[in-house]
Amino acid sequence: MKLLRVGTAGRERPALLDPDGTLRDLSGLVADIDGTLLADEDALGRIRTAAAAGDLPALDATGLRTGPPLARIGKIVCIGLNYHDHARETGAEPPAEPVVFLKAPDTVVGPDDTVLIPRGSVKTDWEVELAVVIGRTARYLESAEEGLAHVAGYAVAHDVSEREFQIERGGTWDKGKNCETFNPLGPWLVTADEVPDPQDLSLRLWVNGELKQDGTTAEQIFPVGEVVRYVSRFITLYPGDVVNTGTPAGVAMGHPEPKPYLRAGDVVELEVTGLGRQRQVLAQA
Repeated sequence: MKLLRVGTAGRERPALLDPDGTLRDLSGLVADIDGTLLADEDALGRIRTAAAAGDLPALDATGLRTGPPLARIGKIVCIGLNYHDHARETGAEPPAEPVVFLKAPDTVVGPDDTVLIPRGSVKTDWEVELAVVIGRTARYLESAEEGLAHVAGYAVAHDVSEREFQIERGGTWDKGKNCETFNPLGPWLVTADEVPDPQDLSLRLWVNGELKQDGTTAEQIFPVGEVVRYVSRFITLYPGDVVNTGTPAGVAMGHPEPKPYLRAGDVVELEVTGLGRQRQVLAQA
């Protein structure tokens, strides 16, 4: 299923995109798309049954904003340097263990919402990523297979980053990763049954129509199941938590000088196979 949330910011309603591309209203069946729903197999089954029977009312998508596909996110765990090609372009050694950092849930915006260039920023960068949404509590998992079994679905994430704040201003990466609007998510949460192999997905990103990133999850140093297993050894993952699994080569930081960092007015578009497409116009905070 392709689950999403539509409407004005803070007042989104749950919806489903059917195989014909028709938007269907889920608000008569469920309160929202969140961790509580994803952990409830009976509720998900009712959605599947109603969708198959054609019982869900259609929504007019004209002029309707798409919000983040997941409400009440508990936490966002991010994996840095998780693609062989991205490590090479930044001159970094592939890490022996996953590099883990956190983004605050309040960085999440809709897939087509405005992304803000922070005040004083000179190195705002792009990163297309595969986001993993957790559906079962993951604690001290033993195998990558167990990790995959705890995934409810997948989405497109844009891990926007300010490189000067991240690398040159001291401390950890947090300052460069948690600026306002720095995690567009969606358009859809695609349930795991529709993604048979998360290591066989293409990721692409364009800036002002120019292709900048063109990668594949096959290049991940630590695949999705292993990432979930590894994180669960240190951080308990709950239904509705999100794991951003890293970005392939092609970020601005990896370009020769002068590096083409983002500026107000730039347009960024990104997509992951089967998970939909985002489009953001950059503006000054």
